[in-house]
Amino acid sequence: MTTAQHFAFLLIEEFTHLAFANAVEPLRIANLVSDQPLYRWSFIAIGGTEVTASNDVTIRVHHGLDDIPACDRLFVIAGTNARAHITRTHLTALRHARSHGIALGALCSGTYALALAGMLDNQRAAIHWEFHDSFAEEFPDIALVRSVFVDDAPIVSASGGSATADLMLNLIAARHGEDLSITVADQMVYNAVRDGSAAQRVSLQARSGQRSPKLAHAIQIMRGAVEHPLSIGEIAQQVGVSARQLERIFGKNLHTSPKKYMLDLRLERARYLLLQTEMSVIDVAIATGFESPSHFARVYRAAFGMPPNRQRNRMS
Repeated sequence: MTTAQHFAFLLIEEFTHLAFANAVEPLRIANLVSDQPLYRWSFIAIGGTEVTASNDVTIRVHHGLDDIPACDRLFVIAGTNARAHITRTHLTALRHARSHGIALGALCSGTYALALAGMLDNQRAAIHWEFHDSFAEEFPDIALVRSVFVDDAPIVSASGGSATADLMLNLIAARHGEDLSITVADQMVYNAVRDGSAAQRVSLQARSGQRSPKLAHAIQIMRGAVEHPLSIGEIAQQVGVSARQLERIFGKNLHTSPKKYMLDLRLERARYLLLQTEMSVIDVAIATGFESPSHFARVYRAAFGMPPNRQRNRMS
């Protein structure tokens, strides 16, 4: 009989319940359909009694941070407010587990905990797309990917949500074969299992409800040039159209101009950085391509109804 693989889950307050369920349920179903105890699992949280998810569901846990059990892999799961709940005690416990030979993994924003513990430098890692901008600014030595999960690095990671199920199904396939993984997916009514190279977000064409490759190419260029914005002429040249044609493409498909769309992208990035990092307003302005803090403040206020420093103060 195959020895059961033990996965432990360190749940940080306000963790994402969707990622949690998508992590545990494939293991349960694998045991069910194989009629073998292929997996067992345990839950860990600071205090060792219970922890509450972001949807207010409370989970009773088996262990505290001072008695993490021997296991085959320890996954960290966090949620939107991960930075507010990750403590030095969490980081110490993770380092202790690693020093004792426990393999680690991160789900959703749990990647923050391992990054703060200094365990992800110079390796690939995934995190939910909403955190990409702030994470990349804070941890430049981590090879952040836009794909749904990473399972070929020393520390595996998934971007959260259904990507967690993708990672688990791929781990099941690697250990017990693809047939079992497919059977588990069928039980989950999950018929589109992705590999790690799949992008987190649907294509730009699909998101816009369009099928314009030139529009998608232009938006891709814009997203890559937020810190150093390109002129509309430069973007048009890279796309292979004239500036006037690019104006028509954006007007027809998105009912806006390329210039306005680019500005909105930069402001969206700025808002994420203000809400998710401790970067100064000046640094946020520079990171989003604004020439001066005063110009940034005026444009930001016009877009969001408040200056950037007030946006930051509302978080306090």
